[in-house]
Amino acid sequence: MWGWRGLYREGTGGDFQAFIPDNQLCSAGHTYNAEFAAMDTPGPWWTTEVGADFTVDVYDLAQHGADYLQVYVTQQGYDAETDALDWGDLEMVAETGRYGPAAHYTVDVSAPGRSGHHVVYTIWKASHGDQIYFMCSDVTF
Repeated sequence: MWGWRGLYREGTGGDFQAFIPDNQLCSAGHTYNAEFAAMDTPGPWWTTEVGADFTVDVYDLAQHGADYLQVYVTQQGYDAETDALDWGDLEMVAETGRYGPAAHYTVDVSAPGRSGHHVVYTIWKASHGDQIYFMCSDVTF
């Protein structure tokens, strides 16, 4: 895997759910010749411990700017170790406006009522074109 920078889609016109089917969210719909398909496999992935309130920090090496960030967290009852991620497993917990070019875009998130292993799904719409990045992060609440 050459880097997470391959986890993007272009030309979606903002309708990225039409381009990324259930069970392929972490690979951005098997983008980049399905090189990232293994990321869709559920299992005991390494997790980061977070509380109900946490900050998502997107690092933008190229400093493209962001039209928006959308942050989703899996609903309580989702089993990250046996169930591949579907759109219906997610609850949007934060959505931002624009960010100017910077190295980091941060968004404060509140996701109460969760415990155990979950997935944080972040969508970053870069400002330089119709390029949308998709990031899965395994966390433990």
